[in-house]
Amino acid sequence: MPILEILDYAGVAVFAATGALSASRKQLDIIGYLFLASVTGIGGGTMRDVVLGAAPVFWVTNPTYLLVCATVAVILFFTAHLFDSRYRVLVWLDAIGLAAYCVMGAAKGFAATGSAGVALVTGMLTATFGGILRDLLAGEPSVLLRPEVYVTAALIGAGAFVLATMAGLPLTAASTLGVISAFIVRGGALKYGWTLPTGKALPGRDPDDVM
Repeated sequence: MPILEILDYAGVAVFAATGALSASRKQLDIIGYLFLASVTGIGGGTMRDVVLGAAPVFWVTNPTYLLVCATVAVILFFTAHLFDSRYRVLVWLDAIGLAAYCVMGAAKGFAATGSAGVALVTGMLTATFGGILRDLLAGEPSVLLRPEVYVTAALIGAGAFVLATMAGLPLTAASTLGVISAFIVRGGALKYGWTLPTGKALPGRDPDDVM
């Protein structure tokens, strides 16, 4: 199986698992598990295909992706309660999914347009949009509002893949470099609290008072 296809299925499966874990934290029924797992698993790839104008989107032409999401959801419906900290498992699985999917998204964007800039955007969207939808639908604090880096990790992974590809590295080597780069940055953010500088409000002014 080609490396990009492996990353594609891995990204869908891992993100589906995070959606199912969110359903577990909210104590939803099996339909809730299936819904959150599917939305999270295919959400980023759907946004990528919409941006690239790919029609129909990937899971319509290959429903195996939906089967992967459903299988993960059913497994976690019966096993999620066994984890000591479902949120800890969720965020680390999300980091793995982000690392795999930022490379997959960048590869599809680069192949479709030949543009490094487009590849960075599609890599970022593919890796983050499913998690954003998951948190929104589950009523969880959004990953975008957490202080440690998140989108930045996807951009770094996508960037590493694109630069390696443009430098002539084989696809497997470029993909591996992208995945490792993204996971190191996101994993370091989770473990050590890595952040980027934040914007500052004007002194003496309450942001809520600004119209």
